[in-house]
Amino acid sequence: MADEKQANEGKGNGGPYTPPKGSEADFQIQLEDRLLDYHAEAKWIVLRKEEKPKAEVFCTVYTVPAEKDRPVTFVFNGGPGASSVYLHMAAMGPKRVDLDPHGKPLPSPHRLADNKETWLAFTDLVFVDPVGTGLSRMIEEDKPKADKDSGKPSGDGKKEPPEYWRYKRDLESIGEFVRTWLSIHHRWEDPVFIAGESYGGYRVGKLTKMLQKDYGVGLAGAVILSPALDFALLDGSNYNVLPWVDTFPTMAAAALVHGKARKARKGESPMEYALRAREFAISRLMPILASGILVSPAKRSQVLNMAADFIGLPREVVRRKGGRIGIDWFVKNLLRDQGTHLGLYDASVAVTDPFGDKDELDAPDPTLHLLERVFAAGVNTQLRRNIGLETERDYELISMKAHLAWKNDEQKHPFQSQFGAVDDLRYGMSLNEHMGVFITHGHYDLVTPFSSSDRLVALMNLTEAQRGNLVCRHYPGGHMFYTWAGSRKELTSDMADFYRRYARS
Repeated sequence: MADEKQANEGKGNGGPYTPPKGSEADFQIQLEDRLLDYHAEAKWIVLRKEEKPKAEVFCTVYTVPAEKDRPVTFVFNGGPGASSVYLHMAAMGPKRVDLDPHGKPLPSPHRLADNKETWLAFTDLVFVDPVGTGLSRMIEEDKPKADKDSGKPSGDGKKEPPEYWRYKRDLESIGEFVRTWLSIHHRWEDPVFIAGESYGGYRVGKLTKMLQKDYGVGLAGAVILSPALDFALLDGSNYNVLPWVDTFPTMAAAALVHGKARKARKGESPMEYALRAREFAISRLMPILASGILVSPAKRSQVLNMAADFIGLPREVVRRKGGRIGIDWFVKNLLRDQGTHLGLYDASVAVTDPFGDKDELDAPDPTLHLLERVFAAGVNTQLRRNIGLETERDYELISMKAHLAWKNDEQKHPFQSQFGAVDDLRYGMSLNEHMGVFITHGHYDLVTPFSSSDRLVALMNLTEAQRGNLVCRHYPGGHMFYTWAGSRKELTSDMADFYRRYARS
């Protein structure tokens, strides 16, 4: 265990701290327009607090040494608790997991393929695994076990989560990593971009302010994929109606794909239908959801019947539920008579329901869970065999331990409930009038629906110049829409244009 021994040098005695040994290698990839030589490096960067080493953050870096003054993009996924494996091995990196054209796993064994849509064509890439994910770890101090930061009892006897499994501290750790990496590699003068998916997209929104204001990192652009930009919009209730409105267009698109949309017009595409459903949800359904018995029963029934026809459910069910259709209930019941359920992360996908006799959804998600084994094989092959990394650590694709232990360390009072990234994004755009922003979703993602981001952007009160720097564009597919071959190609083409516009070397 050479890497563990090396990582312990200097611990507890004030000496220099050496992280585990990384690895590097050189490769080539044939793109459509040229043969690209690139360098790959897998390594740890140490984060410090009061000059003491606190965490080892693992990153996988791809650069093109022959091309000078290239943009550099820092990439992370979400969770919280997810590594960067998904964007690394399916969207942006020079190697990708091999899937069918609609992002479904092929039969085992799972192999890697050259990614002809790699973003390495126009930017260097730094894939960051936040602490506790991938191969990143906290550095244990030489203290009594009960007093360690990763499990110190609080005043009420409960264990506090590790320092980096906290809302604000997580953001700070990304800021510290970016600043440290730029200094080590002398890249402060190159165009800097950040890109994140899901909770990582939320991170990006917050970091457009924090990186520039608190860490001195000027941003050329921010790419926000399948984000949850406002947590209040993830939990609908009888009194919070916006989540029901935001998921409605995605349900309509799924209903059309599965032949259940009774409001569909001949030749209408799923996205065209979804946009028409969004107009209905905002102008007709939302007032009904918000008004309760203030609206006449006749009008209420009329609108709810129309809603049922849009999303393909029985009218009596939608009326009984008051138009509040939860995403779990929708994916469980739209095709229940066929013995299948839909994916939450990609509602265009239907798979056999192993528990059709149960009323609640209790099955693996056909997008998220079915691909775990493919991504695990892919990232371990890339790091250990291709790049030559030697470590006995397990690569944590998603740490449920981190996810469940996550704590909000910015909440000043229990009644404080508004936590979102939209105002930080507005602040960041005001700090830097040259920064570009690209927000994107998959059409069939029910977990972070496209309509939510579109509506929030429409509420940002941007200037005309700022509106010109912000793009919202969505693609066929689900949460990881880039696993669809056509959407990955379209996204990469749009990103090449985005980088040409904002990467002012």
